[in-house]
Amino acid sequence: MNANWNFDNSYARLPERFFTRIHPTPVSDPELVMLNRSLAEELGLNVEALASEEGVAVFAGNHIPEGAEPLAQAYAGHQFGYFNMLGDGRAILLGEHVNSNGERVDIQLKGSGRTPYSRGGDGRAALGPMLREYIISEAMHALRIPTTRSLAVVTTGEVVIRETELRGAILTRVAASHLRVGTFQYAARFLSKEELQTLADYAIKRHYPNGEHASNRYLFLLEEVMKKQAALVAKWQLVGFIHGVMNTDNMTISGETIDYGPCAFMDVYDPKTVFSSIDTQGRYAYGNQPYIAGWNIARFAESLLPLFHDEEEKAIELAQEVIAPFPTLYETYWLKGMRAKLGLCTEEEEDKKLIGELLHLMHTHRADYTNTFRALTLDEWNFSEKEFRDWHTRWQQRIARQDMKKEEVYEFMRQNNPAIVPRNYRVEEALAAAEQGDNTVMERLLYVLSAPYAYTKEQDEYAKPPAPSDRPYRTFCGT
Repeated sequence: MNANWNFDNSYARLPERFFTRIHPTPVSDPELVMLNRSLAEELGLNVEALASEEGVAVFAGNHIPEGAEPLAQAYAGHQFGYFNMLGDGRAILLGEHVNSNGERVDIQLKGSGRTPYSRGGDGRAALGPMLREYIISEAMHALRIPTTRSLAVVTTGEVVIRETELRGAILTRVAASHLRVGTFQYAARFLSKEELQTLADYAIKRHYPNGEHASNRYLFLLEEVMKKQAALVAKWQLVGFIHGVMNTDNMTISGETIDYGPCAFMDVYDPKTVFSSIDTQGRYAYGNQPYIAGWNIARFAESLLPLFHDEEEKAIELAQEVIAPFPTLYETYWLKGMRAKLGLCTEEEEDKKLIGELLHLMHTHRADYTNTFRALTLDEWNFSEKEFRDWHTRWQQRIARQDMKKEEVYEFMRQNNPAIVPRNYRVEEALAAAEQGDNTVMERLLYVLSAPYAYTKEQDEYAKPPAPSDRPYRTFCGT
């Protein structure tokens, strides 16, 4: 059967210092665990062919489909503030698939073996982290948050060694591209100005073609990436998502969420929440994410300085003019989203104060983030504290000043407050079952997460917060 792959690999036509051509390392006994049928159909792929033995061989890296040009990408990045030379240490880009609508996406195998950028790693991945990325990325897509997506997960029939022996697996990731801030940092630090310019021109053509006619296309690129990242992180904050590792190599030029390692969703509202086992200083805590996004944008601007102007001082001045509005831009996106969560379709000067008061009360009283807005949406407000009741009265008075019927307000809120998110304990429950060969728990979870704004009865069980625990929840990057 023909899977309908249609590869046209523009990244492979860049100068070869941007990548290394390399094939995945074959595995012994691949077996399909998950296949994203709806995504496959969106891509114009033949689902039955993908599920066949030959299709599984592609997902495992044992067979290279016609037209693919496997390569590992080179990039650098600031990891927890420190600059490092990086690259695809356990991922290989098969190529770029173009669907019938002319939409171009990267098809990447994650966990497909060692590359020249592995830095001593084994190049492999374990089943749990790959299924975790599958669950979270698909949940983010359903939440209408720009994200890379997961097409398939296969087990390899081999073990990987972490703290213990784990089942090996490979994830097939679909992305608008894998161009990162770190890709530009690599070019700026290690390559020529001409190669940096080639990369920037490529990014503009691929993601921001309107910029080809801008008076300064590279400033245009910086501004567009800044807008995308401000909007993206605002969406993260609005649903309580914590990325966990906002290094510059995990920040895409396209504005998609990428690299679901130690990520998680916040239960109790606390801006200092950290889930990553490696973020011991709280650099990437929930409340820091907007500031880190701005810091990363500044690093992107630095990498592009030679293209802004021949005189360095003038280049810096131009860059600063572009990125200076980032905090205001982020707050504009966030405030618009918070107004929507509270059913406010008009703007009043006191709205920011009203929102801030609610968040302060939620923090003080350790309220569940998602369920607080869920309760407001369902008009099931049941907080007994006087401060909450007083706030609720002020909120109701604010709603009454709008020219909207009450049922219209609550419907508007339903469209902007998810009834459920991937609760961390539910994700762990699904992964534990899957690692024992039972995928039904995960499939059920994926089903209810596929329509987070539906407010169906079957979602009620998944909306319950976890039981109190003395142990903080921790996530791991999977390497």
